[in-house]
Amino acid sequence: MTLGFSNPEVPLFEQEVRSLLKTHCFECHGEGEKLKGGLDLRLKKLIVKGGDTGPSIVLSAPEKSLLIAKVDSQEMPPGKKKLHKQEIELLKLWISTGAKTASIEPDKIASGFMITENERNHWAFRKIKDPIIPQIKNTSLVKNPIDAFVLHKLESKGLTLSKNVEKHLLLRRAFIDLIGMPPTPLELDFFLNDNSTDAYEKQIDMLLKSPHYGERWGRHWLDVAGYADSEGFDGSDIIRTSAYHYRDYVIRSLNEGKPLNQFIIEQLAGDELLKAPYQSTSSADLEKLIATGFLRMAPDGSSAKDVNIKLSSNQTIADTIQIVSTSLLGLTTQCAQCHNHRYDPISQADYYKLRAIFEPALNWKAWKTIASREIKIQYPQDKTKSAELEAKALAIDKKKTELLNTIQKVEFEKSLEKVPTNLHSEIKKAFETPILKRNVAQKKILSDYPNSNVNAALIIQRDAKLSLEFKAYTDEAEKIRSLKPAIASYRVLTEEPGITPTTNRFERGDYEQPKELIKPGHFDLFASHNLGVIPEDDSSIPTTGRRLAFAKSLVSENHPLTSRVLVNRFWMHHFGQGIAGNPADFGKLGEAPSHPELLDWLALNFMKSGWNLKEFHKLVMTSNTYKQTSLRTEMLQKVDPANKLLGRMNVRRMEAESIRDSILRISSKINEKLYGPPVPVTPDDYGQIIIGTDTRDGAGRFTGKKVDLKGEEFRRSIYIQVRRSTPLAVFESFDAPIVTPNCEHRNFSTSSTQSLLMLNSQFIQEHAEHLALKLQKEAPANIEEQIKLAWTLIYTSSPTKDECDLSLAFIKEQTNSFSKSVVKKESNPELQSLTAFCQGLLISNRFLYVD
Repeated sequence: MTLGFSNPEVPLFEQEVRSLLKTHCFECHGEGEKLKGGLDLRLKKLIVKGGDTGPSIVLSAPEKSLLIAKVDSQEMPPGKKKLHKQEIELLKLWISTGAKTASIEPDKIASGFMITENERNHWAFRKIKDPIIPQIKNTSLVKNPIDAFVLHKLESKGLTLSKNVEKHLLLRRAFIDLIGMPPTPLELDFFLNDNSTDAYEKQIDMLLKSPHYGERWGRHWLDVAGYADSEGFDGSDIIRTSAYHYRDYVIRSLNEGKPLNQFIIEQLAGDELLKAPYQSTSSADLEKLIATGFLRMAPDGSSAKDVNIKLSSNQTIADTIQIVSTSLLGLTTQCAQCHNHRYDPISQADYYKLRAIFEPALNWKAWKTIASREIKIQYPQDKTKSAELEAKALAIDKKKTELLNTIQKVEFEKSLEKVPTNLHSEIKKAFETPILKRNVAQKKILSDYPNSNVNAALIIQRDAKLSLEFKAYTDEAEKIRSLKPAIASYRVLTEEPGITPTTNRFERGDYEQPKELIKPGHFDLFASHNLGVIPEDDSSIPTTGRRLAFAKSLVSENHPLTSRVLVNRFWMHHFGQGIAGNPADFGKLGEAPSHPELLDWLALNFMKSGWNLKEFHKLVMTSNTYKQTSLRTEMLQKVDPANKLLGRMNVRRMEAESIRDSILRISSKINEKLYGPPVPVTPDDYGQIIIGTDTRDGAGRFTGKKVDLKGEEFRRSIYIQVRRSTPLAVFESFDAPIVTPNCEHRNFSTSSTQSLLMLNSQFIQEHAEHLALKLQKEAPANIEEQIKLAWTLIYTSSPTKDECDLSLAFIKEQTNSFSKSVVKKESNPELQSLTAFCQGLLISNRFLYVD
């Protein structure tokens, strides 16, 4: 990868050259345990001094410099990764212009890894400061400070904000942004006819209260969390039966408006907020435990066949650290697992400090099986209900026992007629003595007179009437017990009390080469940010407290990354691109923010609001920046073709899940049930992954059986089972996340397979017909009204006269064609043509993209 150098006329060592040498050379010449060839390249004066073979550069003479000779000949750096021509030219330019530095260098520096002031001053590592809201020329365009920051940049380029988008398109944009589905015709009419000044704000408030909001924004978080209903790791891709509890926790938390700082603390250290054992856990506390499922989302090969547990457990830990780092820190920390980070000021020791925070709960030296790491808990109210139901069932059991005893007594009394009178007392005593406590004499007398050894159960079996009284008791007790709430199993993360494993730095990342002990701590990069101390073992709580301290530091107002990373990601979901272009890489290789002051203002405002995500939405969505039309102008295309300055809204394609959910809503087939186990997926006869129960036999052959899912197949996409190895076909074609281990940023591709899917998918065809039937029901015998209704449902707008005329002509032509090709008497040409029309609208870009 080539670094993005500004390539000034006089490059400076600290700003351009050092980062190049750090990437390619420092591991051997400065930051390693030993200096190879005695050469240290970390300061300009050390480069001039050189190593065992003499000076590395000759000032103003790159052609005489050993450093240039080595990289030009590709002798250095060793290995396959060499310097690009652009990078070599930069070195030559630096030397030829006198090898300048930005400041006076120290006389000497400590050996090994070091962080320069230039690195500490990288935009993402500086303390978040409250920027001054800029003054702009056209104040009438400023709805809130967002507009002021955006206009300030635009006006500096002779540009301004675009006009507001039409009302119906703004409503569609808001609905899809907040709940992932378009408005109904009734919701559209209500908004268009509401002339109050706060009509739009009321719509946003209504959407933020919708249970569908948590489903929509929960999906965004589950991407970066790496949520999956299977383990991954190998082809077996074992199912995770209890992972969905974490998914439901995320949805509930967002719907409830849980502050995001609390949301983060619970996911990183929910168990450390409680005390083990967890059997008396309240509903609220159980939520905290479920939240730690965040740290159990990484692929886990513990249950795979013939697995190397040491290898797989260490990979799971590494993947977990990657998920935490990319989602919350916006850093590629995983690059420091084997050596110091080549681009960012993160040492290998820093990486293992972070690993030490999680190791008490993810102890690879005493790795637990997946099943043994789960906990089984009932909510207190469920326990109470179970106890009440068991008491009722026991009362039925008592009646059944009394019946047995009565039959037993009656039959025994009858049997005494065949026993000599003088033995009645002895036999009666033997009979009433429990079987296991009978002595030899008692057993003998009962054996001598077998008729007296009555078996009430056999008598009941032989008597049809008694068998039905008795069966009723059994059935009633079983029915009552079946109503007991199940004891659920939860995929959570906990520590073993009293066990604090040590953490070693692994040479080259190899767990079989442990080196020095590493204590938990923050990156050296953050030493000046007052983030507090990560304890080795917090004596005030039963656990080590490491994760809890780390989580609290992340949501501290002093942390330079967390709030920036979060608001940038939220902004990306509203605008299609982040203020900083790489949401999971705020380091050297990441794209610098287009509006750094706006990013800081949003981050600080977000923290001041109590980490309130819903308030963030409203702030962004009521700005004129958000309300802009997406229309391109000649001036905008010339000055800002990539729309980095935000002089218009970006056109965005809906995500795979929103496409499917929108179609379900439009066709009125959607099942709006919340929460619960995932809806299964399975391969069909053609190998495509569809919704359904796998009915293949033991040899993997298709049996042809179909299992009725009872409407579950129409649930929202967030509830569809996420198999790492077998994503749903419609999701895969439209760039659903590939969670290996998580999805930092979705791709939005355009391919022929998407068009083919929309044309040939059974799902699309079936729901086009469902929609056609709905149109016929709501606007019977009126094709023009059916066209208008379809247009409103799919596009959130009314068709123009030309569009209506073209649609009418298409339907008539299709009806005529289907009429001529009727094969079966039950065929319906009118329905077929309307279905074709509906499918045509559903596969159009106008539906798939948000304007």
